[in-house]
Amino acid sequence: MTTGPDERDFIQSIERGFAVLLAFDEERVDPTLAELAAATGLSRPAVRRILLTLQRLGYVRSSGSRWSLTPRVLSIGQHYSASHAMIEIAQPHLLELSVKTGESASLAELDGRDAVYVARVPVRRIMSINVSIGTRIPAFASSMGRVLLTWAPDVVVDEIIAGGLPALTRHTVTDADVFRGVLRQVRSDGWSIVAEELEIGLLSVSAPVRDRSGEVVAALASSTSVGRSSVEAIRCDVVPLLLDAAERISADLGHRS
Repeated sequence: MTTGPDERDFIQSIERGFAVLLAFDEERVDPTLAELAAATGLSRPAVRRILLTLQRLGYVRSSGSRWSLTPRVLSIGQHYSASHAMIEIAQPHLLELSVKTGESASLAELDGRDAVYVARVPVRRIMSINVSIGTRIPAFASSMGRVLLTWAPDVVVDEIIAGGLPALTRHTVTDADVFRGVLRQVRSDGWSIVAEELEIGLLSVSAPVRDRSGEVVAALASSTSVGRSSVEAIRCDVVPLLLDAAERISADLGHRS
């Protein structure tokens, strides 16, 4: 049996290193080696070697039997932002949109099954999860994710559906045919409104951001709560502002309608 190029080029040790780094979260701020081994499924000796390597590189530190991340890990995200012109270009437009709507404005990209926040102007906390740059949310149940999936290759949508559409709230669309119909509607409208499907009380609307070639590279969103607005009000008052901001970001990226 011949080994495919992807498998032949795959470096498992790097995968394991990132698995250990990603195991540090809100529930494991300063975990022990045993806790990291349990979280990653790796052996304790393997986790120990990875931690010692990361410590030598300056990404983790130890205090007794516990480990924690160092500020150096932030440089990874900073390098992404610095090398990603879209974020710098979008930031003033997000700020302007937030000022006009009085609500949070965000920019997200698709990564696997998730929409990932890459830029954000927060106004008030409207989600129970702590939303910051790098936060991941299920693409299928969010307005940003649906915009990104609408213009993604069919195989990506098929993989999302094959992986399941779990009910996150009683309003979440979980039927595959209905979900495909929702994406067709998003393509027809040019924007997506999602009401309480990701989280009870959350309302969000998103529109596509395109690059020079016309490809959808991000989703711009405005978010609020059912206590502050409604689907009808968002459609009437926010969608025009959102589309205008998305078009201006796209134009700055070189897109011409």
